[in-house]
Amino acid sequence: MIHTNVLSDLKNRTAQSQKALKIGLFGFGCVGQGIFELLEQSKGINAEIIKIGVKNQDKVRSGVGGFKSVQPLLTYNAAEILYNPEIDVVIELIDDAEAAYEMVTTAMREGKAVISANKKLIANHLEELLALQKEFDVPFLYEASVCGSIPIIRNLEEYYNTDFLSSVETICNGTTNYILTKTAMEGLTYNQALKQAKDLGFAESDPTLDVQGFDAKFKLIILVLHAFGVILKPKKVLNYGIHNLNIADTIFATENGFKIKSLAKAYKVGEELVAYVAPHFVGSSHEFYNVNNEFNAVQVAAQFAEKQTFIGKGAGSHPTASAVLSDLAALRYGYQYEYKNIGQELTYNPKLIHKVYFRYRNPSDLMGLNFLNITEHHQGHELSFIIGEISLENLIEVNLNEREGVFLSFF
Repeated sequence: MIHTNVLSDLKNRTAQSQKALKIGLFGFGCVGQGIFELLEQSKGINAEIIKIGVKNQDKVRSGVGGFKSVQPLLTYNAAEILYNPEIDVVIELIDDAEAAYEMVTTAMREGKAVISANKKLIANHLEELLALQKEFDVPFLYEASVCGSIPIIRNLEEYYNTDFLSSVETICNGTTNYILTKTAMEGLTYNQALKQAKDLGFAESDPTLDVQGFDAKFKLIILVLHAFGVILKPKKVLNYGIHNLNIADTIFATENGFKIKSLAKAYKVGEELVAYVAPHFVGSSHEFYNVNNEFNAVQVAAQFAEKQTFIGKGAGSHPTASAVLSDLAALRYGYQYEYKNIGQELTYNPKLIHKVYFRYRNPSDLMGLNFLNITEHHQGHELSFIIGEISLENLIEVNLNEREGVFLSFF
């Protein structure tokens, strides 16, 4: 027999799910337009966009994908969305993290549910955003902020919360994965592959956040919260990118049976947590070896479930929009993240030692690097490199992203 309280709860949730959600949308670029199209096509979500906040008043927006004109929905005044009592849900999809912060926090204080894809905003303000959710009892969902169409945050929240996670490893930046695929498989130079990525819309006009590992670091910080219940400060986490990659590094990888992949990793060592973003030499037995182009992947290792791998498109209009719509569907049933893993007694430790390959030009490029247990040191006219061990803490202090002509990869 089903308990009366359970039946009552089911009735309340069903009634709530039948109510049409009224949406205020900030941003009408690639993903915003994808949301608009999918909502027009979908019959499974009872929701309607009633206002679209945009910045550029000169841009002509006659319609999207053959659907109705969006012009009557547009507003250039954020207050028309944030303080509109008719709007239940604010969806934030803009590039400017600071402007997004004002929109998201104001909407939460106004009692509105919020959906965001802005990983930089979330990673930089996690503690405050957690506190606002609790204070105002509003849902704040952001599945689209990590790995596009791959439903990893919800899985970490709902499936793995009773298991003992040991690691999360991911390819979570489509731009870098595309560049590394083209340099390895087609022999393109870094600059040639980057240009292709820009032409295809995978890379921004300024790709710094992608190619120097910042974007992946923001995503990793979000995953660490849901996987291990730990809030990491971005400045304390190593991110090193692929912007100094050259043909010598690709040849070295190929001759040794590797591909280079930019990985974001977090794992436990006893009661300590390690997290960082950097290029890695990946062998053919690794699950990510054949994850190519703009595809993303996440591998979760747990005590009982062991290793499970998710693969899907990490960027683009419809893949990212599908993650936003998934959050929207969850809101219909009052879903909120519970952050069940917060409270684990884990200490973040950036001092652990890792084996790396470091290619350089001049002896001055080694300044500040404290290598331990050097197993190979090759010096030549065409290629000079060290294979040895070094701590994450040392690499954070040195900040190799600011050094030209060098390249580092983890084994």
